[in-house]
Amino acid sequence: MRSLWLCWALWALPLAGPGAAVTEEQVLGSLLQQLRLSQAPALDRADVEGLAVPAHVRAQYVALLQRSHGDRTRGKRFSQNFREIGGRFLASETSKHLLLVFGMEQRLPPNSELVQAVLRLFQEPVPPAALRRLERLSPRSARARVNIEWLRVRDDGSNRTSLIDSRLVSVHESGWQAFDVTEAVNFWQQLSRPRQPLLLQVSLQREHLGPGASGAHRLVRFAGQGTRGAGQGEPQLELHTLDLKDYGAQGNCDPEAPVTEGTRCCRRQMYLDLQGLKWAENWVLEPPGLLLYECVGSCLQPPGPLTSRWPFLGPRQCIASETASLPMIVSIQEGGRTRPQVVSLPNMRVQKCSCASDGAPVPRELGP
Repeated sequence: MRSLWLCWALWALPLAGPGAAVTEEQVLGSLLQQLRLSQAPALDRADVEGLAVPAHVRAQYVALLQRSHGDRTRGKRFSQNFREIGGRFLASETSKHLLLVFGMEQRLPPNSELVQAVLRLFQEPVPPAALRRLERLSPRSARARVNIEWLRVRDDGSNRTSLIDSRLVSVHESGWQAFDVTEAVNFWQQLSRPRQPLLLQVSLQREHLGPGASGAHRLVRFAGQGTRGAGQGEPQLELHTLDLKDYGAQGNCDPEAPVTEGTRCCRRQMYLDLQGLKWAENWVLEPPGLLLYECVGSCLQPPGPLTSRWPFLGPRQCIASETASLPMIVSIQEGGRTRPQVVSLPNMRVQKCSCASDGAPVPRELGP
């Protein structure tokens, strides 16, 4: 009943480098790894002469080939800009968990990527009498742990939470406390119903467990729980994004234009002819060559005031942000006989190039 009620209440409210060209050594190394071989087998033409690829093996190869054009592995994302959203507490001040609701519709600009989302909560000062009483009872510790969780309401009305940020705060402090909730916004963007609000659950816990633990968590209060007037220190969500029209990649490179230092990040086509490689002779049956891509060009760097906000991020580079597997058919010797086998090499084809900063987190995939 609690889950159903809550649902109704809420709705009332491996490449060698980043994008570098794949070399024949990498293809060979990946192939050996997938087949668990130490070196490429030396096969004579007589070993594969007249070797027919069975229909089921070819069908498996074609299916993997088609899938490689649809399945993509995401890489890093990076963006910078600034927007602020006001939120509100939905739960009562006596509840163990405080629920924050942020309306997100049209808050993230189109053709932009999120670099950081910051939740700011205003910690109210503790009355001096209550603080003195706490220190007499538990003088060792006057801190509380604040947990921030993303709350997902499934289609069937059930709830699921994911821990986003957790840290200690002192009861002696007051003012704005900042929490990194970037992952929560990334999760929200993956929902099939993107118009539902962003739900963040705030909980306060003891720093230590046990009978002698401090009760400081009972004294920590955030503005917006009913103790302050509306608009005075209410929860805020800051969204830092980057407009990809200026700071993103341009897609595929112009095949007629040479790549120079001023070329904007793009995906350039390259072809690896397997028929011209000695180690692939009589071993690789399909394909005769690999159509690969590499990420080339440069990325526009954000202004100085923005980069100082995130000193842990390195310069933005042109990298492979999405990759796909490449299937091959090779000849395998077992028991004196030769047979064809399908093998898939992961992350070999660059599907998309993007501008990203070294150190930017890779968003987690949203589970069921």
